[in-house]
Amino acid sequence: MRARKRARSAHGSGNMLINEKKIWSPDNSYLLEYKARCDAGEIVIGQELRIELQNLEDGFRNDRYFYDTTDALLKMDFMEHCVRLTKSPFYNKPMKLMLWQKAFIECLYSFKMSDTSLRRFKKILLLIARKNGKSETCSAIGLTEFFLGNPGSDIVASSNDDAQASIIYGAIDTMRELIDPHDQDTKRNQSFIKNKFTNTKVFKLSDRTKNKEGRNIDTAFVDESHEMKENIIGKSIEQSQSLKDEPLFFNITTEGFVIGGYLDDELDKARAVIFNEDPDDPAAERLLPWLYTQDSENEVWRGNRQNRLWMKSNPTLGTVKKWDYLEEQVALARKSKADRIFVLSKDFNIKQNGVEAWLNLEDYDYPCGYEMERFRGAKALGAVDLSETTDLCCAKALIMLPDDPNKYIVTQYFIPETKLETSDDRHAGAKYDEWAGDGLITITEGSDIDLSVVADWFYKIYTDYGIRVWKVGYDQRFSKDWITKMEFYGWMRTGGDDTDLVLITQNAQTLNNAIRLCEADLKHQLLQYGDNPVDKFCFRNAALNVDNRGQCLIVKSEAGKRIDGAVCTAILYETYRRFRTEYKLLVEGE
Repeated sequence: MRARKRARSAHGSGNMLINEKKIWSPDNSYLLEYKARCDAGEIVIGQELRIELQNLEDGFRNDRYFYDTTDALLKMDFMEHCVRLTKSPFYNKPMKLMLWQKAFIECLYSFKMSDTSLRRFKKILLLIARKNGKSETCSAIGLTEFFLGNPGSDIVASSNDDAQASIIYGAIDTMRELIDPHDQDTKRNQSFIKNKFTNTKVFKLSDRTKNKEGRNIDTAFVDESHEMKENIIGKSIEQSQSLKDEPLFFNITTEGFVIGGYLDDELDKARAVIFNEDPDDPAAERLLPWLYTQDSENEVWRGNRQNRLWMKSNPTLGTVKKWDYLEEQVALARKSKADRIFVLSKDFNIKQNGVEAWLNLEDYDYPCGYEMERFRGAKALGAVDLSETTDLCCAKALIMLPDDPNKYIVTQYFIPETKLETSDDRHAGAKYDEWAGDGLITITEGSDIDLSVVADWFYKIYTDYGIRVWKVGYDQRFSKDWITKMEFYGWMRTGGDDTDLVLITQNAQTLNNAIRLCEADLKHQLLQYGDNPVDKFCFRNAALNVDNRGQCLIVKSEAGKRIDGAVCTAILYETYRRFRTEYKLLVEGE
């Protein structure tokens, strides 16, 4: 086969260099060269990888293993002479392996068991921050196995969902096409990629794939395992490899937000190997942990180009991943809680639980009172968080004035009278009776809220102060009675661009930008919310849940805590965000 012949030709005189040696040194081992340069401080790595590199060096002196770089050098020669990269700005350029990649690949393929001569490592955990070429690296390894691996092999690209599994699968296919553009040696159909000469196949497997059992997999790449709550995919693949003498299972990922999930279990096993916690575990010596991690969060905030601390989790920094990019991400993380959670996890492999207090006290505890008379005749935007009708509900109006950068928010809360008697919120600082006495909360009769009363409030601020609410954002839940009364007062729900009542779904995709804008305004003290103590109560209880795309949603910091005012503020800001251009024209026209 052409690709196999090119690889062997490219390897050429390499065979002259790999006669079995009894003494290995940085001069004839990329692994030892990498370790030596790390020890010298030329390359900056974290403590976990430093200890593991020492463990691997000790393996050279362990009679259970012997070291033979023949396979590794052949595969690296194939990658550098045959593989073309798939992503801009490196598309279709030859792959040039960095030292960390050479050390990793050499280590993986060169350690052999002395009693069987079979490869030592079966399972690999590569933890590396985003944008460091993990997908390209593993796709190149997958393509190499496709061309140079055992005939009849099955290679799988896997992840939590089909879209993520397609990243490595698609990269392998693109690399294949660049080598074999006319499908002379290979082909792809809807189910798999096939090597015509060896009958080796590459296919995808995800949590949505039916019949995950009963397969016969030689090499597997499980991408972004941090999203997996349970070990369904991993266990299915491992069981399918049970009859193989030299299976390969690559778990390649960044850190994530799932607590107690599959990745946490795998990291526990990896760290047990690194720190030699169970030397008698037969699975431990077959696992290769290769973890690019920071030694502390403090390194993120004091890291820079000069001390290079960020390289501990970003081995390609300055070559593939850009310093400018990472500096921008850290600057964002200093300003925004959502960015902080995401950046620490994805760019520095520092575990985050995805939920963190949204605001610090100083973010919202500042003088922000106003006199309602100032807003007489103003135009406003509105929002409601109707929540469950047996709980606290909230309505807000956002007012802006000409030549004034501030956003003034007028708020009214609603609570059923039975809630005052049975509520546990007092233990969390709620003072409903006091707030009701101050006119901040409207108490409604019975055990639930008549939502038409919420609509009455919007009409009331018009009759009392002439404040005309132009658009009102709402969530679909529990909204029927409120909509009916709003329509009675003249606000119409048409479903088109001219609708007065705007449906705003409470999810991260919808509210992410609004929450970030609101947080920025609070930090700059541009949000004047009347020093409302109920708002402060809700702000204090609000946390952020950040998903794997970096999008955030306001959630309760603890079960049962009230966050209605914070959620309503987010809906209000999304209403403003959608209509701010037209709204500002209305404001300036007054």
